[in-house]
Amino acid sequence: MQEKQKNTGLIWFRNDLRVNDNVVLNKATQLHKHCIAVYCFDPRHYEVNHFGFKKTEKYRTKFLIETLEDLKKNLSDLNIELFVYQDKPEDAIPRLVKQFNINSIYLQKEWTQEEIEVLEQVKSSNPEDTIYKEYYNQFLFHPDDIGMAFAQIPQVFSNFRKKVEKYSIVRPVNHPEASNTKHSISNSTHIPTIEDLGFDNFNTHQNSSFPFKGGENAALNRLDDYYFQTKKIGVYKKTRNGLIGKNYSSKFSSWLANGSISPRTIYWQVKQFEKEYFKNQSTYWLIFELIWRDYFKYIALKHGNSIFKIGGILDKEYSWKANKKLIESWINGQTPSTFVNANMLELKHTGWMSNRGRQNVASYFAKDLLLDWRIGAAYFESMLIDYDVHSNYGNWMYVSGVGNDPRDRKFNVDLQAERYDASSTFQNMWLQTTLF
Repeated sequence: MQEKQKNTGLIWFRNDLRVNDNVVLNKATQLHKHCIAVYCFDPRHYEVNHFGFKKTEKYRTKFLIETLEDLKKNLSDLNIELFVYQDKPEDAIPRLVKQFNINSIYLQKEWTQEEIEVLEQVKSSNPEDTIYKEYYNQFLFHPDDIGMAFAQIPQVFSNFRKKVEKYSIVRPVNHPEASNTKHSISNSTHIPTIEDLGFDNFNTHQNSSFPFKGGENAALNRLDDYYFQTKKIGVYKKTRNGLIGKNYSSKFSSWLANGSISPRTIYWQVKQFEKEYFKNQSTYWLIFELIWRDYFKYIALKHGNSIFKIGGILDKEYSWKANKKLIESWINGQTPSTFVNANMLELKHTGWMSNRGRQNVASYFAKDLLLDWRIGAAYFESMLIDYDVHSNYGNWMYVSGVGNDPRDRKFNVDLQAERYDASSTFQNMWLQTTLF
């Protein structure tokens, strides 16, 4: 076995907030006798962006705080101390580097603009000889295993899916290793409260379809319940277009988004379920959705900042509008479409919306109201508990005609309402309920 280095390794957590199946964590603990960890609540994530929305609203903030509380406890069980700062990484991390004489920083590899810029600022604030060890830690199919360069990623999802299903493998999960020795470290940092981050505390809305807490333990409990206790995974393909309740879909996306659970864990537990119980279209379809998630990450790797541009990855020109009155009517559920309104009120009051709802309200925003799709995407970024940069912008491009949909479809929201909410139960729940 490789001899462990004597110096302390630093694990910089971002959107990989778990101990199970975490390559970054495992690499650090394999190579260092002692490890410490850091997470920064970056103040920039709580500022208002140029579209007028707070970058992170209260729903995802609360979920994130719960996640960090879980992570701190789980790391402590591995003899790893977590330092938490309400500060910019480029200001906080150099202090730890100096205090603990760090020469190696371990982190999840990211490739979107803001994350790259922050890393560059951290590098410029640290000693020049600091080593940064970055690992792809968020895929189902690792980039080294797909047999394609990023430039070769197909423009159509089905071509990507068929190739990875045929030629790629899903790597086994990694189990965490404890840091060799328990050592006493002074740590005066604390996880901020929601009030510290500028919000009033709140209770989850009674009608929320996502009544779950943040954190790796909550994610694993949900997986066990959805697979092995209720076996709801067995009807996933039939129920996934539902609108009401916690079990019409897996709801894994929020934990996946901040890395509380890995896609590999979800995949291999599907395989375990199939081995123990049964295999059908529904068990496959959950894996199918994980491949979609991978696909949007690869699209972002291939196209870079084009995913944030008004013309999208197709560089298409449309006559987009930025009518403030229309935008506010959409946000506040005051459009001519009751189906759109109900979905938007659900998002406003819970931080959650079904997949069916998202497709409809995004299509309505871009294709009916002809509004700049990036404004809608920015609002989703602000509000959604399960915001993921690649999936969010990938899906918005897709429905807006500037992304990966070869058919450039437009949703008829009235027909969709008739099909998926024929008795108007969902619409009435949100349009007639007393909201707090």
